[in-house]
Amino acid sequence: MTTKTLPRRTPSMLGYNVSPVGILAFAIILGWTIVALFAPYIIPYSVGEIVDTDYFGPMSHQLWLGSDYLGRDMFSRVLMGARYTVGISLAAVALCCFCGVTLGMIAAAIGGWFDTILSRFLDALNSIPSKLFGLVVVAAVGSSIPVLIITLAVIYTPGAYRFARALAVNINTMDFITVARTRGERVGYIIGSEILPNIIRPVLADFGLRFVFVVLLLSGLSFLGLGLQPPYADWGALVRENIGGLSFAAPAVIVPSFAIASLTISVNLLIDNLPRRIRDRNA
Repeated sequence: MTTKTLPRRTPSMLGYNVSPVGILAFAIILGWTIVALFAPYIIPYSVGEIVDTDYFGPMSHQLWLGSDYLGRDMFSRVLMGARYTVGISLAAVALCCFCGVTLGMIAAAIGGWFDTILSRFLDALNSIPSKLFGLVVVAAVGSSIPVLIITLAVIYTPGAYRFARALAVNINTMDFITVARTRGERVGYIIGSEILPNIIRPVLADFGLRFVFVVLLLSGLSFLGLGLQPPYADWGALVRENIGGLSFAAPAVIVPSFAIASLTISVNLLIDNLPRRIRDRNA
């Protein structure tokens, strides 16, 4: 007589099987999002206020994350840095995914010379190294917040376009698309009612991955001094301006690095642990 071992059930939430790792990653992302929204109301000190007579001060009851190279409160600066890192990255990835996905679906639905010309142009744009493109644009135009958002969006639009177009081309060969064309439906209807609903789930997963790329590129530009300029500071800028404290193991340089890592790793883990019904359009 043999006995069967029942498979271990995962927690269910709103009809989806949820991984504990995914829940933890979502909690971290939600926490940083709340901090980004309400940072001006929860910081104990002004970001420019010098509150410590020593530089690279240690953690204490008054300064939870120590002080930076000028004696400013790092806890307040990290919380405000989340506002710029998350806000700029989210705006840039939303813009690049909107443009890339829209153009990808249009190219797949229309095809022909339009698809060829647009694909070759975006392939040429995609061949330029992202950091080099960002350095040239920011150095030439400046590093204001709108310029950073547009530059980051332009850099990652070709990737979003190729991903959406590959999905849309497969959908465009389905029988229901042929039926819609036979009925005389216009391209706009086919894109909005037939193609988009069938690619939205993998596109949302790709949105999360591109958000990670944008955060890392923004932090890299800021670390090189071409990101946000004083008095603004994102996490990459905080690492750059406090790099002198690395030999002292100062919290001022370690905490912003940990913040970048916690956000990007959490987004990756959340995407990897999304329920299959969300990640896969065929599930």
